[in-house]
Amino acid sequence: MKLSIIKKRKKYLLSSGILIIFSLCMILFWNLNLWIDMTGWTQAEYSYSNISIDEMRIAIAKEASNIVHNWKEVINSTSVYKISWQNALSVVVWFDSSIAEKELSDLKENFRTITLNVLQASDNTVEESAYTNIWKSFWDYIKNTAITTLLIALVAIAIYVAWTFSWVVSGISSVSFAIIVIATLFHDVVIATGMYIFAGTMFPEFKIDTFFITALLTILGYSINDTIVIFDRIRSNLEKETKKWNKLKNIIDLSVTESLRRSIYTSVTLLFVLITIFMFGPESISWFVLVMIFGTIIGTYSSIFIASPLLYELNKNKDLKVIDKKAYNPDDKIVV
Repeated sequence: MKLSIIKKRKKYLLSSGILIIFSLCMILFWNLNLWIDMTGWTQAEYSYSNISIDEMRIAIAKEASNIVHNWKEVINSTSVYKISWQNALSVVVWFDSSIAEKELSDLKENFRTITLNVLQASDNTVEESAYTNIWKSFWDYIKNTAITTLLIALVAIAIYVAWTFSWVVSGISSVSFAIIVIATLFHDVVIATGMYIFAGTMFPEFKIDTFFITALLTILGYSINDTIVIFDRIRSNLEKETKKWNKLKNIIDLSVTESLRRSIYTSVTLLFVLITIFMFGPESISWFVLVMIFGTIIGTYSSIFIASPLLYELNKNKDLKVIDKKAYNPDDKIVV
């Protein structure tokens, strides 16, 4: 049975438009749940002889609430945990990165001293063995690098697609394929990000970190693969069906129908693996896997219900004609 994707295209495009607006609002106006490598934080390790981790966790959290700047608490949260197989503990502190760096530096040093005093009050053998201080500028570097990487990837993909789908059918520019690929990739990344941020409002453990950026780049690779498979089927049918003067709408519907089973099977297989890892895999990569789950679902949807209708909208009023390619003759020579 042939699907009627083009007939219902306005519903699909409207649904995606609503999701994009919602996702952009989440990205631009919601407080992002950043992990320690995305904000200003410190991590210190201490050796000890005999100390209660639970008591120190409560004492340090109490001291953290007393650190203020302009009548506002500057420490978002603290984490105290024992380092395995050692008489050592680690104290990780998240600071408000909106404070100027000079003032934030003084506040960090102040709390560093307070933490050591609290620990030594319980065990006078406590010594600081390591200290790491990450500035907000690191997050800015990661953010700028991620944006640059995404833009380079999109431009490279657009050039590749434009070249791959050139010289197919007269009346359909290969640039239209590239434009649609960029639009669907933007669609997938924005909506997957918005859904993840929304999930983070209910589950605080889903944070934004460097793994999150990696997941977005991975989504680009998967989504473009699925889209190109469907576009390749459309190209093949254009070359065959246009000779019969078939309508573009029928050609696209036929191509999507022929590619649907392959796309669904591939996506379901990948989702099965991702969900298994998410449920039973290590917690440290759970949010990376969650972004991949969102990206797989959205990428499959956009390849079928967004890319094809957009191709139709850009070319529905054009006259289609197969380009006759001249057969290569090795006997043809250039005469000078």
